[in-house]
Amino acid sequence: MSLIYIRRATRADLPAIMPIIANAKALLKADGSPQWQDGYPNKAGITQDIDALQSWLLIVDGHVAGTAAQVVADDPNYHEITGDGWANTTAPYATIHRIALSADYAGQHLSHYFFSNLISTAYRDGVRNFRIDTHAMNQRMQAIATSMGYHFRGIVHVAEPGDNARRAYELHLD
Repeated sequence: MSLIYIRRATRADLPAIMPIIANAKALLKADGSPQWQDGYPNKAGITQDIDALQSWLLIVDGHVAGTAAQVVADDPNYHEITGDGWANTTAPYATIHRIALSADYAGQHLSHYFFSNLISTAYRDGVRNFRIDTHAMNQRMQAIATSMGYHFRGIVHVAEPGDNARRAYELHLD
């Protein structure tokens, strides 16, 4: 069994983070998805996540295996949603963004560890509502979200050029 945990990213981690992001972009492109094909996310954005203490790393046996941002704040992209809408519109929520795993760890189901740890960290801090969004062509992320108990709530539009419709999911814990 490997030692698996999460920790906050620092600027010193950027050389490990950016190849993971680049690989995720290539994987999405190979799937035919327009998501992450316009320069986003980039080093400047990841650096902003780090400086805001919102950037997290999945560590496996001392190596960076994944990267994600978890934001506990109101997301303007989520103000308008089609479909059923958000089940909880009053409680604070945490949103996982820019999550990617290293190709070196493919097939090990580490996304579940990563999600579980991110959710646990926010839960410890009093957050009980969680949201995530992804492009309709990102079948992998949709499968992960639903397997983690997230429920599809509708479509939101993100502040990105091009095809900016995203499937939005929500999870509420007691």
